[in-house]
Amino acid sequence: MKKLTQLINNFTKKVDKKVKMAPSRFFQNRGHDYVTGTTVEIPETHIKTEIALMLENITANLKAVQMYGEDGFYLGTAGISYMFYHLSKVPTFQSQMSTFLESAVEYLQPSLSTAQKYASRVKDVPSFILGNCGIYALAAVIYHKTEQKAECEYFQKLFYDAANTCKEMEYLTCGGDELFVGRAGYVCGALWLAKELNIPPKLEDLHEICSVIVASGRRYALQHRSQSPLMYAYYDVEYLGAAHGLSSILQMLLSVPGFLDANPSNAKDIKESVEYLLQLQDEEGNFPSATDEISQPAELVHWCHGAPGIIYLMAKAYLVWNEEKYLQSCVKMADLIWHKGLLFKGPGLCHGIAGNAYVFLLLYRLTDQQKYLHRALMFMQFMETDQFKKNSRVPDNPFSLFEGIAGTVCFLADLTIPSQAAFPFFDVFNN
Repeated sequence: MKKLTQLINNFTKKVDKKVKMAPSRFFQNRGHDYVTGTTVEIPETHIKTEIALMLENITANLKAVQMYGEDGFYLGTAGISYMFYHLSKVPTFQSQMSTFLESAVEYLQPSLSTAQKYASRVKDVPSFILGNCGIYALAAVIYHKTEQKAECEYFQKLFYDAANTCKEMEYLTCGGDELFVGRAGYVCGALWLAKELNIPPKLEDLHEICSVIVASGRRYALQHRSQSPLMYAYYDVEYLGAAHGLSSILQMLLSVPGFLDANPSNAKDIKESVEYLLQLQDEEGNFPSATDEISQPAELVHWCHGAPGIIYLMAKAYLVWNEEKYLQSCVKMADLIWHKGLLFKGPGLCHGIAGNAYVFLLLYRLTDQQKYLHRALMFMQFMETDQFKKNSRVPDNPFSLFEGIAGTVCFLADLTIPSQAAFPFFDVFNN
């Protein structure tokens, strides 16, 4: 009996040790929070120096060559091209605008070649974050900026022609409604393109595509007895976050001018679906990654899965309906990210610290509170510490827009103009 007790005690110690040694997803935030009444000063000169070092690192390691032309904005040279284009618009870097635009054109070329290679795969063309339409939109915008009218019009046409594919209910069997490759992404791209070109969006096409998105969501929700009036699946998973899930789809439906007013029954289901998602927010402020995780603790604090991406839907809902509960949801998410958003996964946008730090710039624009500007600055400063540099994981694609430091560059540049800052392609104040 004594021997059995000893074995049990030893096993318990091993289990306890494993639990205590289980790796955390985030660094403990030991930074001081905002002191009421203080004014936050942005170290513009220091940020410009940091960005210059990052640009040297990116251009030395990710060349504008064909082998890096695939995977769209997410991992490919299109993402680097976007970064340079973004920098060219920031007043802080006005003196370097022409140089940045030249680099944007250079890094665009391999992605354009890739897009041409896959242009025959019609069903893949509407992909915005990961494929052709994102490249077409960026090309149109860059050529507009460099005053190459014929090229701008050519790529606009290629982008707008893809709308017809999006109107086909079954154009993607893996799930044609989500953000990265589906209809929501096309809508996102169309709104961004119109904003950058300073032209009205093609509302007839967008309203039709949004109607297909709603019809698709209703059909799926009915077939799978969802508690939400609209539900979607991507590769058979009912994701809820921004990357492939319900939140970004709803966000795009809310973002198209006039769609809710013109379609009252659709508007009702959209609002009820937002309410469904809102009631899933836990006490800490987070959301499950997918419906099959609703009964489990929500652990992912990433833009792709969790509060840092869903916050953009709730911010848009607040701007559309002006109901305080949506803003309070955002505040709760921002507090969660302050405590758990210093991710081990690195500096990126999709599942890294820069992506989470963008949340504070969003809240700064929503509330005009210096607290959020302070928190964004603290996240920037943490990425400069030895603790982060020595202990964070190196992303698979460390120089890319969504996983690597190209996205960090965008965040740092936006930190110098916080009143205009927006996560790439996710400006809820547009429209």
